[in-house]
Amino acid sequence: MHNPVVEIDSLTHDGRGVARIDGKAIFIAGALPGERAQIRYSKRHRNYDEAKVEELLTRSVDRIEPRCPHFGACGGCAFQHLPAERQIEVKQNVLAENFERIGKVRPDRWLAPISDKPWGYRRKGRLSVKWVEQKGKAVVGFREDNPRFIADLTVCHTLLPEVGHRIDALSELIGSLEARREIAQIEIAAGDDTVALVFRHLLPLVDGDREKLRNFGVKNDLAILLQPSGPESVHPLWPETIDLHFRIADADVDLAFKPLDFIQVNAGMNQRMIQHTLDLLDVQPDDVVLDLFCGLGNFTLPIAKRVASVVGVEGDEGLIVRAGANAERNGIENAHFHAADLLLNHATAAWARSGYSKLLLDPPRSGAAAVLDYLPRKGTDRIVYVSCHPGSLARDAGVLVNRHGFRMVEAGVMDMFPQTAHVESIALFIR
Repeated sequence: MHNPVVEIDSLTHDGRGVARIDGKAIFIAGALPGERAQIRYSKRHRNYDEAKVEELLTRSVDRIEPRCPHFGACGGCAFQHLPAERQIEVKQNVLAENFERIGKVRPDRWLAPISDKPWGYRRKGRLSVKWVEQKGKAVVGFREDNPRFIADLTVCHTLLPEVGHRIDALSELIGSLEARREIAQIEIAAGDDTVALVFRHLLPLVDGDREKLRNFGVKNDLAILLQPSGPESVHPLWPETIDLHFRIADADVDLAFKPLDFIQVNAGMNQRMIQHTLDLLDVQPDDVVLDLFCGLGNFTLPIAKRVASVVGVEGDEGLIVRAGANAERNGIENAHFHAADLLLNHATAAWARSGYSKLLLDPPRSGAAAVLDYLPRKGTDRIVYVSCHPGSLARDAGVLVNRHGFRMVEAGVMDMFPQTAHVESIALFIR
């Protein structure tokens, strides 16, 4: 049957509906559990198929109207047709399923989900740019589901409004430049009082183009930077000096960063996540804490305010330099930083052989597998693991529980990326 009618019974981790025909799974973009839909196949595979909704025959009671006109075409969001409270339930189910299937573990208790505002939260991101001759315009947007194509956006409701409501204006700006074919991407980076755009350009810009970019910044109160080659080439066009920083209110800490540095994309959620993490770590004045994958010191410096000492370790040497500078900026003397690629074994490093009462892990998507070969050491009885990928957290939870003798006492999800399928989570392990 070319366009069959199916019943949707569940959701995949990336927000697609799941149906079955003769036992074979079909993943259907835009479909929700409980719905009947006529579908059109888009890709066939040996073990599963992919499809799109041709016609919705019955609607889920959960279904809402997506806010964005580009939902379904842009690959940035997966859940705009679900209310925020249902989105977070789906993400908790994904985490639970990963724990059972991959780690063969489950928490003693589920933590209540943490969330913040569902729209206009994204302070960090990268827009792709391409001049399309047939359209006579510069297409500015995130990638479609097929990453070879860029979604032609006019607006983005997840980005900060200062940028998300100016996608059309950015397209017009780039279309007016002599270098319209040479602008490859725009990096967005926002601190508490500055929103910066970094224009990646493949050839040098003529003076007229530089003036247009500068005028756009002045008119829209946006800092404009240029990136003619690698990350080290980023430099301000307007104003001449740019101070990017954000304050962590509860800890009275202020972190400075560079436009291409990793920071948590959601400022409100970051504040909540730090407080939540410190509560779970149960930091005490006599604690010595190890913070792995520490970045700029986002957790390290708030921890430092409440413990005897803290050591932060991170693979990016530039971030470690700025973490040390941030400690100085905040008058913090009990935080010490080391640069080390944590995907390798550092069992013999002095920092790894020291004694720590508590351990914080906040790894990238690949998780902390290499670290768990030589840590935690004997004196560490409490671990908090902040994760941006439920599969690697589940795998590492299995190692902590089954090999290192910990209990996974609590776990839960944090909605760092509302509207998207991205699952941020946290788990507490006690020996």
